[in-house]
Amino acid sequence: MYAALYQACLKAAAAKLDKPGAARAFFEQNFRPVRIAPLGQADGFLTGYYEPIVEGTRKRSKTFDYPLYRKPPNLLSGGRMLLASFASHNGEKKKRGVRRLAAFHDRAAIDDGALAGRNLEICWLNDPIDSFFAHIQGSVRVRLEDGHLLRLNYEAANGHPYIAVGRYLIERKIVAREEMSMDRIRQWMEANPEEGKELRRKNKSYVFFRETNLAYDEEPIGAQGVSLTPGRSIAVDRKLHIYGMPFFIAADLPIETEQPTTKFRRLMIAQDTGGAIIGPARADIYFGAGDEAGSISGRLRHPGRFVMLLPIKFDPATVEGAVPLPRPKPPEQTAKLKSETQQPAKKRKHKREQ
Repeated sequence: MYAALYQACLKAAAAKLDKPGAARAFFEQNFRPVRIAPLGQADGFLTGYYEPIVEGTRKRSKTFDYPLYRKPPNLLSGGRMLLASFASHNGEKKKRGVRRLAAFHDRAAIDDGALAGRNLEICWLNDPIDSFFAHIQGSVRVRLEDGHLLRLNYEAANGHPYIAVGRYLIERKIVAREEMSMDRIRQWMEANPEEGKELRRKNKSYVFFRETNLAYDEEPIGAQGVSLTPGRSIAVDRKLHIYGMPFFIAADLPIETEQPTTKFRRLMIAQDTGGAIIGPARADIYFGAGDEAGSISGRLRHPGRFVMLLPIKFDPATVEGAVPLPRPKPPEQTAKLKSETQQPAKKRKHKREQ
């Protein structure tokens, strides 16, 4: 696939696109459209993301008390960490040469000070909700007290699963599903600070940042290693798609208003990924930086039609043969399994003994 995309890029660099319809003709000649969707469904699912702009300081104070951390040196791939073993001798603990692996600290532990005193703080924010949303978005612009703009990008995560906190507000019937947005989540957290704190801790995933040298007018770098383009870059499931893949997405979205009336028919490029982006027809659209981009991206939870543009040089049939669909669950076995699991514990135990 990489080789096929590379050849298409060489052709694109040499193409003359000065005539109307030339760009469309280029894609028709060099790519083959392939409709993709979750099994048994017609459409995929779209959300949005953006880059927050927040206030911060380099030094901690009573007002600015919520840190953004750089990656800890003992954080390993997969969200593991090395722990030293200790042995007691005459009432004193001494380090042993043996080390063991353990899961890294979750959000609650870090919020409670698990990383404090290790000089990992990049800056401090004055709002815990700003800090939380910076983690969700993966990049942030921090306006410091001297007027300098600090640009931070995703560096690593703690390896714990990402949990969408809006789901809890929907399940508790605090916010209706059709009204759910980042703005509604923020409003509820601001009105309920203690419950908001507990809600944030339900998302055990925690992001660590690195400082970049990006200028004010430059967009953040996505996982592909290139700057994102508002309205054109999407985050996809990295386990299923490769970066640089073109997609054509068609949907009716709430961009111009809060209602899904904006006709969105656009060529997009897979240039990023995210912990909540899972599935073949699942994309997060990047909308830029600031409050307006945040409001737009925060209200996107909508279906969309996905067409993946495969380079014409790439033929899946010659590489892997026919791609099989997942086998459906046998209805008889499914019913039998359901029946057995609903039996009393003693009866199930008796069947195992037999």
